[in-house]
Amino acid sequence: MRKDMANPESDHGGPSEPDFHPSSFLFHPSKRRFGQNFLIDQNVVRRIISAVAPKRDQTLIEIGPGTGALTKRLIEQAGRVIAIEFDRNLVPQLRAQFSGSSNLQIIEADALTTEFCEFVHPAPTAHVVANLPYNIATAILQRLIEQRQCISDMTLMLQREVVDRITAEAGSTERGYLSVLVEAYCETEKLFDVPPQAFRPVPKVWSTVLSLRVRPRIAVKVKDEALLWKVVGAGFAQRRKTILNNLRNAPEEIQELLKRRGGASIVLCDAGIPALRRAETLALEEWGFLVNAIE
Repeated sequence: MRKDMANPESDHGGPSEPDFHPSSFLFHPSKRRFGQNFLIDQNVVRRIISAVAPKRDQTLIEIGPGTGALTKRLIEQAGRVIAIEFDRNLVPQLRAQFSGSSNLQIIEADALTTEFCEFVHPAPTAHVVANLPYNIATAILQRLIEQRQCISDMTLMLQREVVDRITAEAGSTERGYLSVLVEAYCETEKLFDVPPQAFRPVPKVWSTVLSLRVRPRIAVKVKDEALLWKVVGAGFAQRRKTILNNLRNAPEEIQELLKRRGGASIVLCDAGIPALRRAETLALEEWGFLVNAIE
């Protein structure tokens, strides 16, 4: 499992030096373009494994196994582990390291384009464990949510500031498109923070382990689910502008729907949303009201 050091934002310091893993990170130099910061703290590994609680009847997907710090523990406890690694130089080393593990499948692939459900079959669902690089965390999380039909839950380690944005509630300045998307499809829980010293090389940011349980159905009543995300995207297009102004500058498809309903002001009135509010103040339920007033 690895941690991204791209786009560092702040150095918050941290506790004393961790219990280092005496292992394979030494033989593989990290690649900045892949966001490789290898997890070496065994205390953190144990806490993640405890949170995941792998079982013999479960299928797990690990995205970015890196040098195998988590992989080793996962295959000891889970029935089946599918490890997806993008770095072609790491793949043969991982295969050699775990050559005797019959319940591990190592796949050289890009998580941004992987069809996870194809690998999960014949199991109905899998649990995802991942340490997502900051620069592509949002894109991978959205892809996982798109394929939620074969994913039961996720234990993800991300940059702490990203987790704050994902879990931001209505009214928070941190709230954005991803906050609304994740709230609609997942129940979230922040588990614990991870200091920079838990990785080699040491990044300049803290991380947070986040638990996401996929909901059986979307958490808001809408007539058109696809339209919901187009409207939410338009609402957050320019964060400093009001929801009224952003709707008036929305893509043509939304503009046409608004015109049929009498315009953005009337639609907002019908939805019970004051025109001068900003997108980050809207609760998930209100986004549903707005979309249903447009449709």
